[in-house]
Amino acid sequence: MSEVGQLLREWRTGRRLSQLELSVRAGVSARHVSFLETGRSRPTRDMILRLAEELGVPLRSRNELLLAGGFAPAYAESALDGPPLATVLSSLRDVLAGHAPYPAVLIDRHWTMVDANQAVARLTDGCAAWLLEPPVNVLRLSLHPDGMAPRIRNLAEWRAHILHRLDQQAAATADPVLHELRAELAGYPGGAAHPGPGPDGLVVPLRFDDLSFFSITSVLGTPLDVTLSELAIESFLPADPATAAALHR
Repeated sequence: MSEVGQLLREWRTGRRLSQLELSVRAGVSARHVSFLETGRSRPTRDMILRLAEELGVPLRSRNELLLAGGFAPAYAESALDGPPLATVLSSLRDVLAGHAPYPAVLIDRHWTMVDANQAVARLTDGCAAWLLEPPVNVLRLSLHPDGMAPRIRNLAEWRAHILHRLDQQAAATADPVLHELRAELAGYPGGAAHPGPGPDGLVVPLRFDDLSFFSITSVLGTPLDVTLSELAIESFLPADPATAAALHR
């Protein structure tokens, strides 16, 4: 089995698709998919990209598939502080600022904080200094006993929600760093609860001190750069009128 064939097989089985199901989606024969996975046929660059698209493979991993197949990467990976991303990052920071007085953070694929608006300071006040030293992992900051955890009134519920999201993200990206982060967070105290809707049956809230939030995750719709494809804005909106009033004050 070739290296690229092995990787394609791992992505297909990870998506719980049969060779026939993938072949129908990609518009090729199941026999051809089988030959690609076993190394009996060598995939073209276009075929690798077509299968990766149907499998929902992240851009970073699409480049890895191309390299394994003997081709150059298709997607650039720009530095966060480099000129190519300056305009987009400036706009993302405008979004953060415009979300005030509600908290919002810009994060990368490993939940490392890239930037945040001033309202986030309300949530991080009192956290241990070492947790706030860059690079800041917002999930570690949220669930660590020296971080926000002691002030989260529904810690078991929020913790279950975070771990469930990490499970889904790790499965979707096959990123070993996320598996390691998930194992670390699962070792923190906080109680156990099943992930699911809150008492109102709508969303899982973050109940922090006397405030209550629900969160929204926003990503770029059509990224063609690996770095941009892995950025997201995690924003928190008031879940009740009292929280909205407190933050506006």
